[in-house]
Amino acid sequence: MKYIDEYRSADVVHRFAREIAAIMKRPWSIMEVCGGQTHAIVKFGLDELLPAGVTLIHGPGCPVCVTPLEMIDKANLIAALPEVIFCSFGDMLRVPGTAGDLMTVKARGGDVRVIYSPLDAVKLAQENPQQEVVFFGVGFETTAPANAMAAHRARQLGLRNFSLLVAQMRVPPALEAILSSPERRIQGILAAGHVCTVMGYSEYEPIAQHYGVPIVVTGFEPVDIMQGVYLCVKQLEEGRTEVENQYVRSVRREGNVSARKLIRDIFAVTPRNWRGIGKIPDSGFRLRAPYDVFDAEQRFGLSDYRVKESSDCRGGLVLQGAIRPSACAEFGARCTPEHPLGALMVSSEGACAAYYRYRRFQ
Repeated sequence: MKYIDEYRSADVVHRFAREIAAIMKRPWSIMEVCGGQTHAIVKFGLDELLPAGVTLIHGPGCPVCVTPLEMIDKANLIAALPEVIFCSFGDMLRVPGTAGDLMTVKARGGDVRVIYSPLDAVKLAQENPQQEVVFFGVGFETTAPANAMAAHRARQLGLRNFSLLVAQMRVPPALEAILSSPERRIQGILAAGHVCTVMGYSEYEPIAQHYGVPIVVTGFEPVDIMQGVYLCVKQLEEGRTEVENQYVRSVRREGNVSARKLIRDIFAVTPRNWRGIGKIPDSGFRLRAPYDVFDAEQRFGLSDYRVKESSDCRGGLVLQGAIRPSACAEFGARCTPEHPLGALMVSSEGACAAYYRYRRFQ
């Protein structure tokens, strides 16, 4: 296949649906990890094409959504400082903190800028030596290489006015936290293809064996997802618990070796708080020495800042796969894209945003 429309072939999607039905002998529950996969499933109605016995559970695979409230507050506090140019990707601007979002800070005079690469923030620091330039480094392992390169480049240039507010998350420990829950319903997993493009999938192999779940590395188009479900169901029916790679056009077992080395050189593994889930050991990255001089939390004295998650938003239950967005009483009522109670309603990969856009009238 060469073109994206081949991965959206209705004939192929329906063929996989028939093949899944043909091999199924019992019901199965499968979690798709990535929010991009969730959006594709809801947009194209893939879950409605599957046999009734296959349940797709939406997982915590939206990095914007799992960034904890305290980190959003830290971003807002730093961005409001008069000497700061605060840089972020656009998807973080409307994520609510305890007192507004980055758009609110910008409206009140804060110098908040949307950029498209962390290296753009490094360039801004070069061009504005009298101001502090901070980049909001959010994401899973997918964004870690670019954020690491920004710290590497800043050190090369000897910059003293650049820093990173690091909210870098790691997917495998989050999967372990979900799979170890006594209320676990998940019997198979569709792993996020873009994360595995960087990191490979060797980390998933001991997870599959220990928890007895097949893990299929899967892409983001309808054909990818349906084939991923087929491969997962096939393993479940055959009693296998292996890591299988559907996304062969992008993913290798070893991942991107150069990118992984850069991540190891710049970052160290650390515990991280996940919005709605709590602290997960080894589930994040922090800057290691000597790059920790670029740690914005330390630079602005916010390392010990803590805040409780809002009780109004049930996004944590959605992220854990315990409920669907439509099961929340606030969905589409008090919580809308114009007035969100949580990140899941405004993120481009949030499950609540997907249901609001495609299914709120169902």
